[in-house]
Amino acid sequence: MNAPKTTAPQLVITGLPGAPMVQPGDDLVEIALAGLARAGLTLADGDVLVMASKIVSKAEGRFVRLADVAVTPQAEAVAASIDKDPRLVTLILSESAEVLRTRPGLIVVEHRLGFISANAGIDQSNVGEEDAALLLPEDPDASARRLRQGLYEATGADVAIVINDSHGRAWRLGTVGVAIGVAGLLPLTDRRGDRDLFGREMRATVLGTADEIAAAGSLLQGGTDEALPIVHLRGVPYRRGDGRLADLLRPKESDLFR
Repeated sequence: MNAPKTTAPQLVITGLPGAPMVQPGDDLVEIALAGLARAGLTLADGDVLVMASKIVSKAEGRFVRLADVAVTPQAEAVAASIDKDPRLVTLILSESAEVLRTRPGLIVVEHRLGFISANAGIDQSNVGEEDAALLLPEDPDASARRLRQGLYEATGADVAIVINDSHGRAWRLGTVGVAIGVAGLLPLTDRRGDRDLFGREMRATVLGTADEIAAAGSLLQGGTDEALPIVHLRGVPYRRGDGRLADLLRPKESDLFR
């Protein structure tokens, strides 16, 4: 049996206050730096920033006014069967690779980015415009890389970025934060070959580190009126590297719930 640890690891999670209502073209690096200053924090190597996908989408102008949506015949048919706005259904289908399940008010799809989500992650809460919807970022990994590079150029700190979104799960109630874009870290931590307290070799343990970080950020982000879309984490045990969202996605052939 291994000797007990004598150190006391710490993970400090801080929501950055004072974030503005983000508009298309806003500089999220400047917004993050201002939030860090208000929180009395200076970025250090190894820190992680969790950014809500919503502010990334807003900054990148991913708004769609429903009045501008040309409803497709397929969307009209699906919308009638589930009692949902056909304009929203048109957007959902346009952002999806495949429809997996439907029920009144809900469409579960494989998003064009590869993950499974309700309504293709399209949201109307906290959008700031009536009769408008917000799509997920076009390329969240690229967004995360730009943010990481911008913060490095501004501060010299080698940090990691996780862009998170709220997802439901087929086998449990409640939504949780998951990573949809990463930069500067390996999304999975492979512990196979390591040994447990009693020397037993791990044969199947692979940790979803990026999703755990995303969920930690969501604890403070909340998703309603908290106005804390950027969360700073210090002390996260992660492995640096050039990770991407695709690293987290289970291949279809091994997905028992498909």
